[in-house]
Amino acid sequence: MKRSYHINPETLQLERIEHGFRYWLQRTGIYIFGGISLGIIFFMVFLYFFPSPREASLLQYNHNLQAQLDVMNRQVDQMQLVLSDMSQRDDNLYRALLGAEPIPLSARMGATQQISYYDSLARMTNTQLIADVQRKVDILEKELYVQARSYEEILELAKNQEVRMENIPAIQPVLNKDLKRMASGYGWRVDPIYHIRRFHQGMDFSAPIGTEIFATGNGVVTYVGWKQGYGETVEIDHGFNYSTRYAHCSKLIARKGQKVKRGDVIALVGNTGKSTGPHLHYEVHYNKKPIDPRNFYFYDLNPEDYDKMVQLSSNMGNMLD
Repeated sequence: MKRSYHINPETLQLERIEHGFRYWLQRTGIYIFGGISLGIIFFMVFLYFFPSPREASLLQYNHNLQAQLDVMNRQVDQMQLVLSDMSQRDDNLYRALLGAEPIPLSARMGATQQISYYDSLARMTNTQLIADVQRKVDILEKELYVQARSYEEILELAKNQEVRMENIPAIQPVLNKDLKRMASGYGWRVDPIYHIRRFHQGMDFSAPIGTEIFATGNGVVTYVGWKQGYGETVEIDHGFNYSTRYAHCSKLIARKGQKVKRGDVIALVGNTGKSTGPHLHYEVHYNKKPIDPRNFYFYDLNPEDYDKMVQLSSNMGNMLD
């Protein structure tokens, strides 16, 4: 044991220091306290960097739940995209063609959840969240099933309306397989002459003068001649409350009262009337009101080209008339 010494100031002699019980008790206490403190520190560090088996199991469980939740959310997103596309085609194409009213948006979307419902989601555990996502997946699957059944009913309806399907305008009025002749779509556009926003009631197809114009469905020619703003114009009554208008022609081939079939040449593209360049202005009317012609090109466009045509017509904002 290491001994301690000190110099006696009176005798100037080196004397050994004798420690009593209290001294050794304090020393022992310091070592014990230091050891315990160091042990606690090491224990806390170990717990921080090395979780217990139960904690490791819970972490793995939470990780698996999060992975399941991510997969379900992706499934929901994919289903919503598919259902949105199907709903758009159902309302804007098939139901329009067969004269059926579109399904209201409120009916498709269902009742809107209250804000308190979403607040409750924030307080849910992972298991509850997964259960909620699964519930939404189940609802979407049912909606997809209902939409598929709607298509089957529409198909049966179409089979029973062969004459109607032959008369409905269902092709583009000029050859436009590559979709390069589309100049402007239906909707609000900028007038090329007055430079103000005006509702464009049809679609413009740019084409050289003399390009053939086709009847887009079976019907009877009801008007052939000059029409203010439209120039040389042909109008066809297709029955079933449908009619079409072909404007700015250079030459009129069809005659009033003539019965035409889909694909018959009725006129040639021109630049007559209020027009800033050679093109065909084409309109589709239902119940004497103009509707979007792009919903009626299903006979000469496959689904991919149809989607491309919808995008092109939406982005083109300049009219030629």
